Amino acid sequence: DTVLALGSGVLGDVAKLLSKTAGAKYAIVATAPSMDGYASASSSMILKGLKVSVPSACAQLIVGDVDILKTAPDEMLRSGLGDMLAKYVSVCDWRISHIVTGEYYCESIASLMRESLDKCVSNAAGLLGREDDAVLAVFEGLVLAGMAMDYAGVSRPASGVEHYFSHVWDMRALEFGDAASTHGIQCAVATLISARLYEKIKEIKPDAERALAFVRDFDLEAYRASLRAFLGKGAEAMIALDERENKYSPEKHRESLSVILERWDDILRVISEEMPSSDEIERILQKIGAPTRPADIGIDEGTLAQAFAATKDIRDKYVLSRLAFDLGVIDEML
Repeated sequence: DTVLALGSGVLGDVAKLLSKTAGAKYAIVATAPSMDGYASASSSMILKGLKVSVPSACAQLIVGDVDILKTAPDEMLRSGLGDMLAKYVSVCDWRISHIVTGEYYCESIASLMRESLDKCVSNAAGLLGREDDAVLAVFEGLVLAGMAMDYAGVSRPASGVEHYFSHVWDMRALEFGDAASTHGIQCAVATLISARLYEKIKEIKPDAERALAFVRDFDLEAYRASLRAFLGKGAEAMIALDERENKYSPEKHRESLSVILERWDDILRVISEEMPSSDEIERILQKIGAPTRPADIGIDEGTLAQAFAATKDIRDKYVLSRLAFDLGVIDEML
């Protein structure tokens, strides 16, 4: 009557999906502070080539013994902090979506993420030394991130454009055999990329004429052809989602652009409040010996522009790449 997982991300995802399917209780004994899915009620899976979140059982018991957690390999420790650093971007994306689209946003949940993240960052120097406080800070942050997603009913508090970079890289790894690292390491690198992109957004002066002309001249069919070539069969599910959401509608774009222009100062304020500088994020990653460049994890940096464009189509959520598209500057960002 119970499915018990002993492990981390993949084992947890499989076990809680099995629990949901079988109608059984679910519990996990964590072996690494490596990812934020311990307390979430979804499993990260590949379905028809597309990285998706599948509704699953929520753990009724999570055991995290710091004496076990701190024996995890360095890569798993780095991965956990990388997944936590992603919360800078996810909360920023969430607040901007709230401004532009009116999407539900909860400040209490966002504050929970900020507090957990601050605790992780302040203890980062002791992580690879396997100091109890550092390991526990990351594990507690990751568990709270899963709880935050359950509270919100969506992955927003813990997942934004940085996660979608990771999803794109995973999809290419599956389809074409490209390099792939752990989810948290990919998120760490993507968080640094996203911080630099947000810094570029802050330098932009919105131009309605440029934005409208960009969307008017945007060749959707040519873009979809390039998406198919870049991602393979996973692109079909993304294209189907786009068609249901009608995100490329010129009328929908005009509505979003109108709000962006009217609330631009608010958007800039959110970025300043939520995002540390890219230099600061890079220093944190260097402190734990984590990769800082896509090339460090085998990603061809020449494909970053395509990956960034694809991130806006992974889910029906408004993220940084959607904002860049609406501003008509997405082709200038990378």
